[in-house]
Amino acid sequence: MQVTATVHVAVLDPLPMFRRGVAASLSDLGHLVEEPANAEAWVRERPGGVVLLTVRSAEDLDRLTALCCLRPRPLVVALPSADDASLGARAMRAGARSVVAREATASALQRTVSATLAGQAVMPADVADLLVAGRAGRAPSGPAPAAEQIHWLRRLSDGWTVTRLAVEAGYSERAMYRLLRALYQQIGVRTRLEAVMEAYDKGWFEN
Repeated sequence: MQVTATVHVAVLDPLPMFRRGVAASLSDLGHLVEEPANAEAWVRERPGGVVLLTVRSAEDLDRLTALCCLRPRPLVVALPSADDASLGARAMRAGARSVVAREATASALQRTVSATLAGQAVMPADVADLLVAGRAGRAPSGPAPAAEQIHWLRRLSDGWTVTRLAVEAGYSERAMYRLLRALYQQIGVRTRLEAVMEAYDKGWFEN
């Protein structure tokens, strides 16, 4: 399989053996595969790069969301377990461009990365089914946020953590999470990335 240009690829997975296997597979396509210690710094230094992120927990989803809030937004391919379609769907809602099982073959991973670079969104059928069902049940958007709430969304779009935002806003971290959940419900979204994208779409950051 040939590619038209060399692309930087970051592999974020806890197992060195898995990272080496991915590196060997994608190096065959001519890509430069790296294992950055600081993913956010890597994304800023490698605009146009691809991030392969293993997703097993809520913490991994938070990491994915933080990466997808960066500008320019990176191409993230989430790697959940093959038997957890719900985690794959949550990864897509959090901002992943594509989803492929962590247990996928080397050729399947190569095809997914190539298709993602070509502008396609790739995912297993069961993940797509969950996304369609979830979108159909999405709550309608409520009233526009207050100025303080828009400020929170702007901070999140800049890559701030909830902990840092809580310190600035003068709330405990737990209270900040509650306030953000209420805000997401108010504007009819489920995740931080969806909230930030809603703010961009509605022009709330332009005022």
